[in-house]
Amino acid sequence: MPKFIIEREILGAADLTAMDWQRISQKSCAVLEEMGSKIQWVHSYVTEDKVYCIYIAPDEKTIREHARKGEFPVNSICEIEKLLDPTTAE
Repeated sequence: MPKFIIEREILGAADLTAMDWQRISQKSCAVLEEMGSKIQWVHSYVTEDKVYCIYIAPDEKTIREHARKGEFPVNSICEIEKLLDPTTAE
């Protein structure tokens, strides 16, 4: 199944508390559970004003459905075509 990176603009994201992130994560997980096994949240990276989420899903439409149900912003969605890491050099 394809992997996607989702860019979410959340002003002050880096300043949110652990409790804020726990509530957001719980909401996301509840929506994912409701949607079933067709979508999976892998992890997210938080920067100053953005969050980059890695998801496994059949298509972009499914990711947008998750965002709509969870009321999460979506600025862009890109399918990950390749993964590069230090082993790529070997």
